[in-house]
Amino acid sequence: MEKHASYKELILLGNLTQESLDSILYESSKKDDMGMRIDFLSRHFLETPYQESTLEGDINTPEVFVINLEGIDCFTFLDYVESMRLSSSFREFKENLKRVRYRGEVSFKNRNHFFTDWSEFNLDFIDDVTEQIGGRGVIHVKKMLNEKEDGSLFLQGIQPRERFIHYIPVNALDDLIINALRTGDYIGIYSTENGLDVSHVGIFIQERDKIYLRHASSLNEYRKVIDQDFKDYIAEKPGILIFRSRK
Repeated sequence: MEKHASYKELILLGNLTQESLDSILYESSKKDDMGMRIDFLSRHFLETPYQESTLEGDINTPEVFVINLEGIDCFTFLDYVESMRLSSSFREFKENLKRVRYRGEVSFKNRNHFFTDWSEFNLDFIDDVTEQIGGRGVIHVKKMLNEKEDGSLFLQGIQPRERFIHYIPVNALDDLIINALRTGDYIGIYSTENGLDVSHVGIFIQERDKIYLRHASSLNEYRKVIDQDFKDYIAEKPGILIFRSRK
């Protein structure tokens, strides 16, 4: 762990080195199609172990700028892939991860804790295309993010924030909507729980006539990054949000 500016860094690259990551990012940067770029990058994470709480910092503990590719949860998986998507070198990846993960300086309060923080604060490189794709089937819900039903907080020290959530209910996901999804779309699984926008996130992947959700699964039978049949996975879920990377 090294000191950097006003915060510390923790960098764990697992089986990769900065040089090998440089090579992967450079190869990725030559792919003009954003979906293909995200597919290429996220494929390198398949079989990576699931590990929660890899980020360090809370309201009472100084934030550490963490890059941990040895173990990831569903949201850090997207964090890393989107930051890599914007980068052609390890140095750029570090800087872009700060842009994707934080609003300004590296700190717990500035961290994007919720999936919809991306559509709220990362408009330079993310579009919320849920309404565009879902049309009249989209449901709009007003939520107070971070505030539980009993008034307590999920994250201490983070002020609850009112936000409108747009999602497509599963029963509205017909073939027309599914065919409008693109490889590389970031998928949020809508949460019916007070104070949360989504319960899980992943990446939509299409390979020939098959479609998958590529995600870091916390289920005991997996506990790693896997591809699962998209329709089977979402069949019993409330609905989805769809974010798409900008060029």
